[in-house]
Amino acid sequence: MYKKLSKTQKIINKLNSGRNVTWSYLKTKVKSPRSLIDTLRARGMCIYRNQTSEGVAYRVGSPNRAMIAAANKALGNTTLQYTYN
Repeated sequence: MYKKLSKTQKIINKLNSGRNVTWSYLKTKVKSPRSLIDTLRARGMCIYRNQTSEGVAYRVGSPNRAMIAAANKALGNTTLQYTYN
C-alpha cells in the first residue's frame, strides 16, 4: 500500500518538475494559493512569480548572488551559503 501525497507535496512536485505552475491551477487545488506559496518560500524554496500570457505563473529557480548577499546582510552574518554549479 502506498501513502497518499498531501496537496502541498503535490504542488511541490509540480514546481520541482521545472514547469510553470499557473495561478488558476493552484486555485483549483488549494483555497489560498498565495498563502501556500508564502509558506513554501518560508521553508526555503526559491519561488519566482512571472506574468505570462495565461496570467500569473510560479516557478522554482536558483537564487542569484545578489539575493544571497542581501539575505546574509539582513541576517548580519554569512550563515547562508550556496554552491554555484
